[in-house]
Amino acid sequence: MWHTAEQRSQTITMGARRMGSRLQRLAGEAAKFGTVGAFGFLVNFVVFNLCVQVFGLAVVRSGVIATVIAIGTNYVGNRHWTYRRADKNRRSRELTLFLLFSGMGLLLENGVLALSHYGFGFTSTLADNVAKNIVGLGLGTVFRFWSYRTWVFRALPLPDTVPAGAEPFGAAGATAVVGARSRNRADRPQ
Repeated sequence: MWHTAEQRSQTITMGARRMGSRLQRLAGEAAKFGTVGAFGFLVNFVVFNLCVQVFGLAVVRSGVIATVIAIGTNYVGNRHWTYRRADKNRRSRELTLFLLFSGMGLLLENGVLALSHYGFGFTSTLADNVAKNIVGLGLGTVFRFWSYRTWVFRALPLPDTVPAGAEPFGAAGATAVVGARSRNRADRPQ
């Protein structure tokens, strides 16, 4: 394994730096996602209340309209800011998955609103806004963050982990990344 305490210390320090770097990237990603989401929340809140209060539409219909408009706003923000470094080679796949997972989030968000308004009879403006914009949107946001970063806006591997000419994703890309990592470990002093 290690020949000296210094080598062991260096290896542990490098691992801690990598872990810190990963956590820092995740925190930055979450902050950007949160900023885009805050703007989307504002759009969602304003459109929902306009539809209900000004246009007199039903609450769930208003919720769906507001969510759809916010989804469009969030896609632009996430694609061009939060995940701007994500793989852009498969845009149709990305958009399809984004719409799929956003639709699932829409169901969560407006399902809570429907349950509150029609199931439990909480029909005041405050109750509708709490159900949709706090509880429902909170659940939808957690789901969307996980699904977008896991499935939709897939990050490209770091340049030092993929050999030249390797495919970043797919079986060949995964094998190349694992092989590169194994070779990098084999090159390190034992």
